[in-house]
Amino acid sequence: MRFDVLTLFPEFIESYCNFSIMKRAKEGEVFTLNTVNPRDFTEDKHKKVDDTPYGGGAGMVLMPQPFVDAYDSVEKLENSITVMLSPQGEPLTENLVLDLAKYDQIIMLCGHYEGFDERIREIIKPKELSIGDFVLTGGELPALCLIDSVSRKIDGTLGKIESAEDDSFSNGLLEYPQYTRPRDFRGYKVPEVLLNGNHKEINEFRNAAQIERTKQRRPDLYEKYLKDSI
Repeated sequence: MRFDVLTLFPEFIESYCNFSIMKRAKEGEVFTLNTVNPRDFTEDKHKKVDDTPYGGGAGMVLMPQPFVDAYDSVEKLENSITVMLSPQGEPLTENLVLDLAKYDQIIMLCGHYEGFDERIREIIKPKELSIGDFVLTGGELPALCLIDSVSRKIDGTLGKIESAEDDSFSNGLLEYPQYTRPRDFRGYKVPEVLLNGNHKEINEFRNAAQIERTKQRRPDLYEKYLKDSI
């Protein structure tokens, strides 16, 4: 997988990918990371990439020229998709992450200030994605969420690919509760069923725990699970 990120703050993206699991995955060539700064493409001598909005209003709008030229500079692979991180976009879900993991390249556009000049959308025609119904100061955090979630679905990122298969949402339910040593901590004990070595009973316990936890915490997912199970 190749991730190309158009961002005014490339160090932000690169720093996150130089730690922990992301670092190991990058060093193991599970994915490659390329950051492109639109400031390097601006025709303004002061490296300006934003300006006041036509029609008035607060804030600054990202100019089309630096972003479109930066995008044009990126080599596109045949199996590639371009994504704009935006609160106006389609919600990022586990199923969508699985679909995105099938591409060889994801190009991401990170916005700032009051957002993109609309002509950037019209020219590049990206798929717009949102990580939730809230607004951030920039698209870097959503881009990192996308990189992290997609890379987990690529063989070689995690120690065992099964680790991703058991994640919350992988089967439409929240993940079951997990335990490790010690068996008894401040009077809170690990359920006995997890200690008996009977894998059938363990799987049944975990499945029941998933259903109950989803019912309590995400009734919307629980209702969908019931409908899909019919």
